[in-house]
Amino acid sequence: MRIALIADTFPPLRTSGAVQLRDLSREFSRQGHSLTVLLPASDQQEPWLLEEIDGAQVMRLKAPRTKDIGYVRRTLGEFVMPFAMLRQLRKSPLANERWDGVIWYAPSIFHGPLAGALKKNSSCKGYLIIRDIFPEWAVDMGLMGRGLPYRFFDAVARYQYSVADVIGVQTPGNKGYFDRWRERSGRKLEVLQNWLDKPAQARCSIRVNETALAGRKVFVYAGNMGVAQGMGILLELAEKLRARSDVGFLFVGRGSDAARLKATAQDRKLDNVVFFDEIHPDEIPDLYAQCSAGIVALDPRHKSHNIPGKFLTYIQSGLPVLANVNMGNDLAQMIKDNRVGQVCDSHQVDELSQLADKLLSQIVADTGLPERCRRLFEREFAVERTVQQIVAAFST
Repeated sequence: MRIALIADTFPPLRTSGAVQLRDLSREFSRQGHSLTVLLPASDQQEPWLLEEIDGAQVMRLKAPRTKDIGYVRRTLGEFVMPFAMLRQLRKSPLANERWDGVIWYAPSIFHGPLAGALKKNSSCKGYLIIRDIFPEWAVDMGLMGRGLPYRFFDAVARYQYSVADVIGVQTPGNKGYFDRWRERSGRKLEVLQNWLDKPAQARCSIRVNETALAGRKVFVYAGNMGVAQGMGILLELAEKLRARSDVGFLFVGRGSDAARLKATAQDRKLDNVVFFDEIHPDEIPDLYAQCSAGIVALDPRHKSHNIPGKFLTYIQSGLPVLANVNMGNDLAQMIKDNRVGQVCDSHQVDELSQLADKLLSQIVADTGLPERCRRLFEREFAVERTVQQIVAAFST
């Protein structure tokens, strides 16, 4: 099949979304499909740049900047982005390309006009991969009310839903957000689990035995450190366990809260906590080989369901998980049902501390724990299944 994939993140970016889309593009190529990735690019002078990466075509289209700028400029940039991309695409060698299917990835919520134009020109189906139900989660977090800004973003999101023939959500718990959408005939709503490709084997630049955590059992957190993660409780946990000289906490990544968290750890003189900036995704498996357990954190104010990409990377490497998540999250039941870690949904540090102790004991006593983690990954999150599921949706 000839497939177009629209996104706003891809390597060389190191976000979890960029890694996911890199892995997805590789697998489409491996399964014999012709994939073209369409991306906005604010830092190039040319209207378009076409390259081949791991068997897929990657078309970078000049568009306004949308990263690392203020909220107002970002909103304006994202609103203009799909129209700018479409204009530049029409100047490119792919202007008259016809597709058998169009995929787009949210976030961002603003890809609807471009996806709609490509669908119309090719008379094909559209598959929307939703990993982030915005603006609902921002309301849940108290970052936004239900005033004019919310109504604007909600209208944009609903437009992109209207363009889709199939929507893939992360978990069954998120299906309820789309009850009205799927009332129209011909639409399909399904669970499309997150995915990852087989890990690379690059040596990690972080050597735990050369840090203050040498000789300790290490809880590692690798990924975004932002408002949505609610990570303050993890420093409270580290403070609670500081008397245990055999336990340490390693935080690797970046985000809006990273500097604040690091400063808080220094202010509290937490000698069992170490921070590093983000590393190349290919170094992650070797990092985890030096650790005992992975940490998942989600702010308790969330009402939507989320299975973070970092959870996949942990279990793929055989690492059990200590999770602090919002009440009722589908992820909690998955961890419990498959016995791959411990889950706290009370957001109480005393309970989280007890569960950390329990997990450390379980790691020693339960020799089958790493293999259960790996089996869960292969059963639910292998990228081969993801591509087969999307292709099947286009074929029906």
